[in-house]
Amino acid sequence: MGVDEAIKRAVEANVPRTMSILEKYPYVTELAKELRRAKEEVIRNLDYYVDKTIKSLEAIGARAYLARDGEEARSIISGIVGKGKVIVLGKTMVGAEIGLREYLTSIGNEVWETDLGEFLLQLTGDKPTHIVAPALHMTRERAAEVIKRKLGINVKADPSEIAQAARRFLRDKFFRADFGITGANAVAADTGAVLLIENEGNIRFTTVSPPVHIVLTGIEKIVPTLHHAMMEALVQSAYAGLYPPTYVNLVAGPSSTADVEQTRVSPSHGPREVHVILLDNGRSKAAKDELLWEALLCIRCGRCHFHCPVYRALDGSWGESPYVGPMGVMWTAIVYGIKKAGPHAMLCMHAGTCREACPMKINIPEIIQGIKARYVRLMGNGGMVHEDRR
Repeated sequence: MGVDEAIKRAVEANVPRTMSILEKYPYVTELAKELRRAKEEVIRNLDYYVDKTIKSLEAIGARAYLARDGEEARSIISGIVGKGKVIVLGKTMVGAEIGLREYLTSIGNEVWETDLGEFLLQLTGDKPTHIVAPALHMTRERAAEVIKRKLGINVKADPSEIAQAARRFLRDKFFRADFGITGANAVAADTGAVLLIENEGNIRFTTVSPPVHIVLTGIEKIVPTLHHAMMEALVQSAYAGLYPPTYVNLVAGPSSTADVEQTRVSPSHGPREVHVILLDNGRSKAAKDELLWEALLCIRCGRCHFHCPVYRALDGSWGESPYVGPMGVMWTAIVYGIKKAGPHAMLCMHAGTCREACPMKINIPEIIQGIKARYVRLMGNGGMVHEDRR
């Protein structure tokens, strides 16, 4: 059994489950409409909200940074971490975007992915094939074989046993870790609170067990208020077909206590430091781009993948890692440029099912059509025109 069978199994499991969730909880679609309006407000006034978020983060005791690109983000993080440390990673697409794990390993750190899918990819060296389930292409049979070959653990080709084997192996890494690094599902501009949703519990360990927590996320994850951040957590998990989420983690600065005379002091049992790096890397330019701005509304639910005939036909390899699938074509253009995104855009069949499936109702087919047009113009000039990520 190969990749096509793994994708087929995933689609058959996810699509009816997500439809059932949306039928059972109709308020989610109303929340999605309100969330889109809130995210549009941020994109229209991005500089204001970035500045407000940084001030809010500093007010709650976190250390905030704005990184222009991947190189600056890696430099900031390496300045915090140093060398010879044990680092656990919660799932972070932005980390994959800038090659963070590979970089931290190259400068002498022991780095472990803790999301089961990402952990399997780390063991195999495979590229992610879905933004929520990165090892979507891997059958249970292959996952069991990888665990046995790489870790020396005999495990049946059963998802539950595979998860338990990873749990036992990673538990020691959590407790030895000097640093925990996560992404974010949303960051509230009014309070600086970071929202992270999950089902495995690995993010909760990553944010609490190590003495220092580092958040790396894109500036498009900013929403106006904590109310909207909670809303994004609910909408994302529902449209991902995993509702309600097992865990919703809210991080608002270092650990603290006010149990003595109601005087709040820090740290307490959790991290003594929280660092939040907000990454631009093409996002602010996209916000001003008449074609690409709408792609910044994406909440990374991955639903468009399962409804896309091209994604299914190409066994999940459509797009530039880590941004695959219909949303991945748009995000490849934002982060890596039209020259990278163009060949992927040319494969789009414009079925339109991605737009129908999207909770933010992003006009994905129209954006991909525009990427095609820009790519044709670019290559018509011999690919010599400076595209400036547009």
